[in-house]
Amino acid sequence: MAKQTSPIITLLSLLILLFTISITTEGTKKTSYGVHNVNDYHYRKLFVFGDSYADTGNFLNSPSYKPPYGITFPRQPSGRFSDGRVLTDYIASTLNIKSPAPYSLRNSSDLQFGINFAYGGTGVFNTFLKGPNMTTQIDTFEELIKQKIYTKSDIDSSVALVSFAGNDYFPYLFKDGINIKEILVFGASLIKQLSINLKRIHSVGINKIAIGLLEPVGCLPVITKTYDKCHAVINLLVMKHNEVLLQAVQDLNKENESVFVTLDLYKSFLSVIETMQKNSTVGNVLRPCCVPESSIYRCGSVDERGQKKYSLCDNPELSFFWDDIHPTQNGWDAVYKMVQASLSL
Repeated sequence: MAKQTSPIITLLSLLILLFTISITTEGTKKTSYGVHNVNDYHYRKLFVFGDSYADTGNFLNSPSYKPPYGITFPRQPSGRFSDGRVLTDYIASTLNIKSPAPYSLRNSSDLQFGINFAYGGTGVFNTFLKGPNMTTQIDTFEELIKQKIYTKSDIDSSVALVSFAGNDYFPYLFKDGINIKEILVFGASLIKQLSINLKRIHSVGINKIAIGLLEPVGCLPVITKTYDKCHAVINLLVMKHNEVLLQAVQDLNKENESVFVTLDLYKSFLSVIETMQKNSTVGNVLRPCCVPESSIYRCGSVDERGQKKYSLCDNPELSFFWDDIHPTQNGWDAVYKMVQASLSL
């Protein structure tokens, strides 16, 4: 005769099962970037290097920590050089993780999603701003790896974003008369160093590294001034930079089996701008949402009485540029939709 199970044992088994389901459900949290299990720390991680196109809060004393920055997301200044999300946020979303903690805030932030070393205003070499250039950012990353904050499997499955928006070039572009030969010579040395930087990031063990091509700098409001049209000569120089960089990445991939991918910010910026220009409700697409009263001020400037020295558009969602250099969240959203497939994540 089959042995019967005690009703008490059956009841206890059901209670244990329900308790287990309850714990599992409680341990799963939905965030703005998807569903994450808070008990599972094996997320893919994102490590970010570069400048203000990727910075999410490292430049602590910058305008990005003052109004009106952040008015769209997270509805207050957060250190992003935009009204809302920037490139880093969109890539993190694709990885189904929260944006990695800025290195400057590492002591008060969770590092399980990676770290963002990008620092607004910096470049491959030292720039006008006293901040960590890309070499220094990678030095810091290597030090953290030596401290075994992340395991080998963490690094093997991670992704790196390298942002270069052109800060190194600006001193050459604001001279009286553009010296094309001088810029081309400098650009060659810059890309040589950028290639070294990419190799260093890969040598740590990261096997997917995305590098942004240079955006059409000639279309930035800081260059166009009157917002009427893009600067054709500067954009030709940008195209040459991207051509040399693409060749450098191709050479690196011959050694490393397609570790490196490029995000074509040049074509995507121009495509989005052209599309918006065809929309009659947008107005002047090259005009930023946040415009200073004069050249001595910038977006977010106030006088000694706290009076705003800038004007703000009614709807940032209808603008491509936020300030004189950076896209709005709307701009980044449209650009990212065009480059996302290149990541192959």
